[in-house]
Amino acid sequence: MRPKIVLAFSGGLDTSFCAKYLTEDRGYDVYSVLVDTGGFTAQELEAVEARAYSLGVVKHVTVSKTGDYYNKCLKYLVFGNILKNNTYPLSVSAERIFQAIAVGEYAREIGASAIAHGSTGAGNDQVRFDMAFRILVPAAEIITPIRDLRLSREAEIEYLKAKGVNQEWHKAAYSINKGLWGTSVGGKETLTSDQYLPENAFPTQVSKTDPEEVTLHFEKGEFKGLNGKTYDNPAEAILALSEIAAPFGIGRDIHVGDTIIGIKGRVGFEAAAPLIIIKAHHTLEKHVLSEQQLYWKEQLANWYGSLLHKGQFLEPVMRNIETFLTDTQTHVTGQVRVHLAPYRFHVMGIESPFDLMSPVFGSYGEMNNAWTGDDVRGFSKIVSNQVMIYQKIQERAEGGSE
Repeated sequence: MRPKIVLAFSGGLDTSFCAKYLTEDRGYDVYSVLVDTGGFTAQELEAVEARAYSLGVVKHVTVSKTGDYYNKCLKYLVFGNILKNNTYPLSVSAERIFQAIAVGEYAREIGASAIAHGSTGAGNDQVRFDMAFRILVPAAEIITPIRDLRLSREAEIEYLKAKGVNQEWHKAAYSINKGLWGTSVGGKETLTSDQYLPENAFPTQVSKTDPEEVTLHFEKGEFKGLNGKTYDNPAEAILALSEIAAPFGIGRDIHVGDTIIGIKGRVGFEAAAPLIIIKAHHTLEKHVLSEQQLYWKEQLANWYGSLLHKGQFLEPVMRNIETFLTDTQTHVTGQVRVHLAPYRFHVMGIESPFDLMSPVFGSYGEMNNAWTGDDVRGFSKIVSNQVMIYQKIQERAEGGSE
């Protein structure tokens, strides 16, 4: 009996090579699995399945994880207003580790003796997949043909041609990875430090020029409604906002960051909905949370995002941080109006029953109703005491030494 191996399969060149190589050269029964986290159409899923069977896999499955992906990961990125290096909404970082976990769970479910992925030895994904598999299926052998054989794209194509796979593998000018939480764009410019991606590199071209206003509704921190329509599934709300905002060219940028393997890297992206949602959510929080809540949320959220980027989603402390972030969202409910225009957006204002700018207590710079001028004079004396004492002591010490 041939041993079972589960292959994380996308249908691209690398995983197509893996399917053929593992089946014919390594003698495995290959069970390919594609994990859909919101980046595929029904037609694309059907095409990937057909390609898998044409390459000789024993069984191909599509595991739909969009709901879990949002509920177990994305909503915490919103709660934490998480942007890696204040720029990147962790589009691929979050998606990859979640896909890796789903593949590992499937391998454990069918009792596979080995598990494979098509990562090269040059990026973050190899670490994310390896870590998830070692944690979830520690007894399974991890096989990475592209990394292990150090194969070039041309070598993979020649191998597949020799095996009778005659598909034309056109190398696109840019590598595109589309997902629910944004689309990454890699190309020759991202390999440099001084060049920006050209207009045609971005998947969504600018087709809107007349400004629009949208209203986002948040309920306990979750993005639940858009322009008066409520969505039971927040993933649908994210997609709806993307359809409106992406044609403006909103959410484009290049992220520069530190990879897990220790080198610097650049990647372009477009993420209209994530950037708008995070900015709108953060603005609402600034109205309804206390100063200390905002401060400690930011510290823990940065930690959470960094660990997620490094593939540490299964680390128990992540659940602890999620509990804290969830607890802070009790009063993060309200409407946020956002102005959209070509290549830019800005938050216009919020409405919330929990708005701490309530005029009942005072208006900043105008009038106060909860304290007197004498109260402020006394308060100012107390809070300045220590620094005043410090200054006096320094002046006395310095003067006495002359």
